[in-house]
Amino acid sequence: MAFGDLTTLSDLKGWLQNGQSSFPTTDDALLSRLITAASQYLQTWLNRQIPLADYIEVRDGTGGHRLQFACFPVVAVQSLTVDGQTIPQAGSSCSAGYSFSTSQLSVRGYRFCRGAQNVVIAYTAGYAITPPDIAQACIDLVALRYRERSRIGEVSKSLGGVETVSYSQKDFSDPIKTLLQQYRLMSPIVAIRPMVASTDVDPAFVSGVL
Repeated sequence: MAFGDLTTLSDLKGWLQNGQSSFPTTDDALLSRLITAASQYLQTWLNRQIPLADYIEVRDGTGGHRLQFACFPVVAVQSLTVDGQTIPQAGSSCSAGYSFSTSQLSVRGYRFCRGAQNVVIAYTAGYAITPPDIAQACIDLVALRYRERSRIGEVSKSLGGVETVSYSQKDFSDPIKTLLQQYRLMSPIVAIRPMVASTDVDPAFVSGVL
């Protein structure tokens, strides 16, 4: 399973299986490739990554006390600097420093001073386990692409001159689109930069983007 894949080969084959016999292994390599391609397609449509990952986010200071994260849900904040000054994490609800929720960063006793690209946030966001509805959307899309191999480019087919079958030309169905909409980032706040390391922040890297 490649990093970023939104479902597993075994779950996909369980969906494709008909009857009691296990789905054959003949197309395992093809199905794995389709999973990776469909996962990337869905995350491009969502304007965000789903798996848990670390990010460096560079923002313009607003002069206020709150900023919305570009990625969500946020599970940890490694560091925050404003105008080159490191802001500590608040030790309590009354102490100075930063605190965060899954979607928002707040500071007490400090401000996100107005400026261009003067706020740098290093944080971890995403899902350790793909939400079931997103995983199923990926399975549905892969199954559709897999079954379409025998009718690439066809819009309809006549069956013995008696019946005509028409095929949908949509990327994925409306119910899937409705289901995914809750995870979609409609207007990305900024371009975010995935970190090379999975958890630790290199201070030299942070200072380099200031």
